[in-house]
Amino acid sequence: MPIATPEQYGRMLDAAQAGDYAYPAINVTSLTTINAALKAFADNKSDGIIQVSTGGGQFASGLSVNDAAKGAIVLAEAAHRLAAEYDIFVGLHTDHCQPGKVDGFLRPLIAETARRREAGQPNLFQSHMLDASELPLKENLELSVELLKLCAANEIILEVEAGVVGGEEDGVDHSDQPAEKLYTTTEDMLEVYETLNGHGRFLFAATFGNVHGSYKPGAVKLRPDILKLGQDAVIAKHGQEAEFDLVFHGGSGTPLEEIRETLAYGVVKMNIDTDTQYAFTRPIVDHIMKNYDGVLKIDGEIGVKKAYDPRSYLKKGEAGVAERLGQACEELRSTGKSIA
Repeated sequence: MPIATPEQYGRMLDAAQAGDYAYPAINVTSLTTINAALKAFADNKSDGIIQVSTGGGQFASGLSVNDAAKGAIVLAEAAHRLAAEYDIFVGLHTDHCQPGKVDGFLRPLIAETARRREAGQPNLFQSHMLDASELPLKENLELSVELLKLCAANEIILEVEAGVVGGEEDGVDHSDQPAEKLYTTTEDMLEVYETLNGHGRFLFAATFGNVHGSYKPGAVKLRPDILKLGQDAVIAKHGQEAEFDLVFHGGSGTPLEEIRETLAYGVVKMNIDTDTQYAFTRPIVDHIMKNYDGVLKIDGEIGVKKAYDPRSYLKKGEAGVAERLGQACEELRSTGKSIA
């Protein structure tokens, strides 16, 4: 099916909220990872979200161009073409965009969707993320309102973040943040709702100790109850319709019971990046090590073309990502629940 329309994407999120499940949201950087995501979603009869970071966009645009927005457009256009061959719905999203990158990344992408809409074409992306968590909350929300209005005018959902996701991802390092910054307060969650309500639909990445990267069990201290406390406070004051559509960042390596707990508190989207990066690289390394003499022309030999043809190992990387993403569908309970 074609990439989800804004109306279909909204129904996806509503269904997840009502059904206590969430969508895996995988960061992609290439045709291979897009194909892996589509295969995984279709094999598991799950809808899903494909997303592009600023670093992913830069990579996709090539070493010479090195333009995050152009690369994101290329990946999104490819996803539109490829998704039409599958029988599930997919939403396109952009990941963490810090305030300093808004003018060079978010605004051009929103403008591209506006251009497409004027030409009678579908939205390029269905949602974008503004990560202004580096700013004081008041400044964060001022920028969020500005961009939310711009997104809403083009039927785009905006994801915002209050609190800081620890660790390092895509060149943004929050590993030195004090512990209290990793936990969004109930008061902050109320302020986010009361400031953004009425300006357009939004997703909210509240932080509860989550950290980018992969860690051994026990190294990261998650407090999913923070999500429940914030949701309860907002609903008590503003009614059931005020319930947040929450996003879980930094989920790699999280124990299943903690993932499942967040679903009951309103998480409808969980980002998958670190684990799928490893799932892509692991079978490629296996291929190289098992075919070392064929991949390399050692001691004047000619190697084995079938071994060093990039397609031979990229296919294995695609299969590895699809398998790991299928596991995510099971963990998030989205398997078999496509609204298509």
